[in-house]
Amino acid sequence: MSAYGPITTSRTSLLPPTLWDSPRKADAASPTFLSIHHVNRSAVEALPGLFEYLHSVFADEVDTGLSYPQENVRDQAAFANYFFAADVLVAITGTGEVAMTEKKDGVREVDLSVEEARAGRSWEVCVAGFYYVKPNYPGRSSHICNAGFVVPPNQRGGGFGSVLAKSYLHYGPALGYKASVFNLVYVNNTASVRLWEKLNFTKAGLIPKAGRLKRKDGQEGEEYVDAWVFYKSFEGEDRGVNAAILSA
Repeated sequence: MSAYGPITTSRTSLLPPTLWDSPRKADAASPTFLSIHHVNRSAVEALPGLFEYLHSVFADEVDTGLSYPQENVRDQAAFANYFFAADVLVAITGTGEVAMTEKKDGVREVDLSVEEARAGRSWEVCVAGFYYVKPNYPGRSSHICNAGFVVPPNQRGGGFGSVLAKSYLHYGPALGYKASVFNLVYVNNTASVRLWEKLNFTKAGLIPKAGRLKRKDGQEGEEYVDAWVFYKSFEGEDRGVNAAILSA
């Protein structure tokens, strides 16, 4: 929900899955790639347990009180209305070899369903992360998108968040958007701030005391925290910069 009311989109087709090198290759058991799948609510609900797992992970993240402004999304309908208002991307870990197309603008498409990528594993084991992409504004400004990212706690520390962020530079424009705005990147979320800076997002502004967050030091109570507004164009010269990032 935004200040403008619900902002949703409706698509009749989904984009092809894409393949991304895994940064976590410490041993033979580590994943060698992530496949990222464009899904919607009906596609996720057709896979037993996936919707419930994504909801649980997101609700737990909201409960930390450190990264999202919501205070409670334990209700499944509230989660669905917020996270599945438009497009969702789910990353699945994988190993071995898969057939893929040649790289196009630094991105490799692959013929691999979510169930095939899962390969009989539990969602807890194979889901590396997920994010939504939706218009940040309605109507005449709906060409600017927003996204929200989640990496399950058991998958953190291996660079999967960086892969998701990099894939956003592909999926944002592929979904038809001209630019991106992140409204609230809390300044104490240093990993996210560094990530968007690394990907050449511009700090468009600083909102003082934008979030009433739980204390990050683990002590009782809450504190007001500033938030950055990040912006990035997907067009013109920026399109070439983004392609170079994807090819790296």
